[in-house]
Order: sequence, then structure tokens, then C-alpha cells
Amino acid sequence: MKDIKVLREERLQVANEMKALLDESKEDGKQWTSDDDAKYNNMLDKVDNIDREINAIQKYLDTVADDAVIHASQEKFNDKTKDSKARDLYATFLRKGDKGLTAEDWQQINAAMSTGTGSEGGFTVQTEVASELIELLKDYSGMREVAEVFTTTQGNPMSFPTSDGTSEVGELVAENAEADDQDPSFGTVPLNVFKFGSKVVAVPIELLQDSTIDIAAFVNRRLAERIGRITNQFLTTGSGTGQPRGIITASTAGKVGGTGQQTTVTWEDLVDLIHSVDVAYRRLGASFMMHDNTMRDVRKLKDDEGRPVFLPSYTGLAGALPDTVMGYGVTINNDVPVMAASARSIAFGRLNTYKIRDAMQVSLFRFDDSAYIKKGQIGFLAWARSGGNLVDTTAVKHYQNTAA
Repeated sequence: MKDIKVLREERLQVANEMKALLDESKEDGKQWTSDDDAKYNNMLDKVDNIDREINAIQKYLDTVADDAVIHASQEKFNDKTKDSKARDLYATFLRKGDKGLTAEDWQQINAAMSTGTGSEGGFTVQTEVASELIELLKDYSGMREVAEVFTTTQGNPMSFPTSDGTSEVGELVAENAEADDQDPSFGTVPLNVFKFGSKVVAVPIELLQDSTIDIAAFVNRRLAERIGRITNQFLTTGSGTGQPRGIITASTAGKVGGTGQQTTVTWEDLVDLIHSVDVAYRRLGASFMMHDNTMRDVRKLKDDEGRPVFLPSYTGLAGALPDTVMGYGVTINNDVPVMAASARSIAFGRLNTYKIRDAMQVSLFRFDDSAYIKKGQIGFLAWARSGGNLVDTTAVKHYQNTAA
């Protein structure tokens, strides 16, 4: 088995060669030839083969890590809280329940946050632990990769201020003339939080009793996986009624496909989509977001000179750069609709104008009643509150497949 680091270095080398090939073809007097196309496709095949090897090795490593209850994203949690009393109390609760905590333990917990124990064994996770649990959600959410995320200590209704200044301009003023007025327009969008549950995670009693197992890492990872995926779904396509307003829902149409393009997109469509977003936003870091299946089709597109529009991630002057389409980065989010009749299948723009709000309080419940005990298990259920909205609908546009 090859070293995964070596494979990544090989991929980077091929990607840089592909960029050099494309850059060379754009020089004055140069054209994209059939030989260039063959070289590009050959190198793209190499990148795909390396990616398959990397994914296979990573899948194996993840399996080993899962067996050992070790996960790369969880290391961040461990590093920050390994000497923390809060984490020790949290682990004790997971293994033994609220009865396993002493009166002194409860004093420390009550000093940090409110708790709800009750007959079901509720445990409101301490702020330190809750913030790390929320941070883990990034690993399971394409939206959290690009959006601006902030936290509030409470989940009260909130209105977020908005202001669109793209149409505002100054003026040329003659000598001794007065300046005109132009007050900026302000508005608000709701940024409320909604309750999301992990469903019950059933853990064998033997795992809880094994002191060598990092039970906090195990439980947190599973909770983050489930909540991360369900929140990403609504942060992407939520209706905004009784749920977050997703970025796809909130965005406006930048380009609608032509007749017969229920499941296709063209290079010209992407050009129109890009230019439907104000140039100021494009200069401030615009990028694409789409489903992986859509990305598969976009990778095959070529411009009017026959050059591919896709370039794998490579090293630039500022360090590693992501996969790009027509020079703009791409975020893969499989909760974006795939191309189908009337589907809003590609988003483009300044994606960080989407705001995600997390209410810091995370509640965990431990179930040790007969329904679980007779199966030799203990159940865990987490509740978290999150919301999101696009605060500037002119900053993000979408490509929509035609209805027919």
C-alpha cells in the first residue's frame, strides 16, 4: 500500500502540470490542439486514479480509526479539552449516567451552565464541550465550509441587519455646490434557530466499561455525523418556514437553461451565471457550489476554444488551491439538487454571505431503561439548535435547469 502522503504529492505534481498546459495554451498566438486535449485527458485520468487510491486508503484508515475510536477531527477536541475537568465530567456522565457524578461534580457543572437531569438523565453539555461538538459539524457539512458561522448563548428569535450597496454611487460635485443625499437602504432577515436531533445512538455496555476506549470521542463523532448531515440539508434547501432558509432557496436565478436542458448545463450557461453576480462580489471571493454528480458533468465541459473549464486542486503562490471551474473554487455539497427538470442545481457567488447561527446550548440524554438494557445497550440522544439565512440575495445566484 502506497503512503497517502506520497500519493497526494503525486496528485499535486500532475495538477500543476495540467495548469501549466492550460496556461501555455492561453498565450498569444497559441491554440488548444488535439494533442493538448489528449495530454490533458491523460493527466486527468491520472488524477482520478490517484484520487481512487487515496480514497481507498482513507476509507481503510477511517475503518481502523473507527475500531480504535480515533478520528482525525476528534483530535482537535481531545487536544483542546484533554486536561479539562469539563470533559472528564462529560465522559463520566456518558459511562455512568447522572448517578455517577458526585455532589461536587454537580456543583462544578451548575457553576458553568444550567442542567436538566430528570428521569431521562438529561445533561446540558458545558459550553467548552458544546463548542467543540459544534466545531466537529464542519466535517459533515458543505455549508459550514463556506458560510459565516457564529454562536449565541441563547436561542431567542433574531433579525439580522442587511444592506445592499451595489447600486450606490458617489457624485461629481462642482465647486461651491452642495452634495446630494443618498441614504443607504437597510433591511432585516430572520435568523432564528431550530431544534435538530441526532436520533438515539445505541452503544454496547461493553464499550462503556472499557476504560481504554475514548467514549467521549466515540459518542461525539456519531452525534456530529448525524446532526451535521441533517442541518446541512436544511441549510442548503430549507424552505424558511418552520426551518432554516437554505442558500439554494434564498438565492435568485442567474441563468435558466434553454429548452431541453433538464439535466444538462453548458459552458455558456456558466459564463452567464458568473456574470449575473456583481463584479464586486466576484472580486471578493466568489465560488461555485454543486452536487458531486453535477461536478462530474461540469468537469467534461470545454470553452469556445476547446479548453477544459475544470482544473484539479494545485499549489499556488498563496498555498494549496481548491479544484476550480473557470478559475473559481468549487464546494461539493450533495444536498444541492442534482440536475433535473426545474432544479436549482448550481450556486455561484459570495457564499459567505450565508450566515449560520448556532445556539451554544447542546442537550444530551442518556437512556438506560429496560428497552436498552435488555439488549445490553445504553442510548444517547443529542439536541442542538441551529439556523441560517442568506443575508444578501444579490450576492448568490443559481443556475436552474429548464422545466422542459
